[in-house]
Amino acid sequence: MDDRGRLAQPLKRPGSAAAKPRRAGRRAVAERPAWWQAAVDVAARLGRKIENQAIRLVRWVPRRAGAIASAALVLASLGYGVYKGEHGAAITGYLGDLRDDAANAAGFRIAGLSITGNTQLSEADVLAAAGITARTSLLFLDVEATRRKLEATPWIAQASVRKFYPGSLTIAIEERRAFALWQKDGKLSIIAEDGTVLGPLGERRLTTLPLVVGPGAGARAREFVAILDRYPAIRDQLRASVLVAERRWNLKLKNGLDIRLPETEIERALDNLVALDREKKILSRDLTAIDMRLPDRLTVRLSDEAAAAREQALKEKKKRKGGDA
Repeated sequence: MDDRGRLAQPLKRPGSAAAKPRRAGRRAVAERPAWWQAAVDVAARLGRKIENQAIRLVRWVPRRAGAIASAALVLASLGYGVYKGEHGAAITGYLGDLRDDAANAAGFRIAGLSITGNTQLSEADVLAAAGITARTSLLFLDVEATRRKLEATPWIAQASVRKFYPGSLTIAIEERRAFALWQKDGKLSIIAEDGTVLGPLGERRLTTLPLVVGPGAGARAREFVAILDRYPAIRDQLRASVLVAERRWNLKLKNGLDIRLPETEIERALDNLVALDREKKILSRDLTAIDMRLPDRLTVRLSDEAAAAREQALKEKKKRKGGDA
């Protein structure tokens, strides 16, 4: 009862939902939506399946899996070491030698060998180019691979390889023709007609070949030598043809005379040179250089002795003129 004599009433009826206290126990879980419980059930079933599969996998792994894994690791390490150390070719060659030894023991040794077509190359050069050794067996010799090796050699234009069991091998080659000598950076090389470098001069007696000098001279030798062949009077006195700046040629004669040809119209310049030599023996004069680079004039340079003699002759001529006066 309050101070005015009225009976105090509770704000909410005892039977109402608001008057009842909320519980956080099983009743609160029951109030979650149905999809939540379905998701929980699916997750539980999935977890049980994963567990069963893991158990089966453990049972499936062999008892010596550790030893197998260790061996695989050792093999992988060896393979990596071979790769990094670049020993693959050596190992392959060793295994190939073992294979050839077994075939030779079985009667497939190369007992008869015939090599034809070689003039500049010796039999040892041909066998080395083909990769054939004393241990090579006829049984495992790859004819096509051997032919490719031979034709990769600059001296060999074509090659054929034939096997005749149980122990005969024939090799026929066609060599490239030595066309000229090419001097570059102080080194002499033999070149073919197409400019292919066949190899160093070495001990080969090919000093009668035309000599071309300078960068790019090897590739242009065939064209220029063909021009010179039409002028035997000059070609026979020639010691070397020098390509200057890969643009034009200088001729070095055996008597030391230097002929400077123009960049273009080489035939015209050579025609004039032959005519001058026929009329005035210019190639036999005491000269050191003939400059034909300009189309409308020819310049010559006297040797030191000739220049001194000419200067002395001019002095004497002046004296005579003075005396006459």
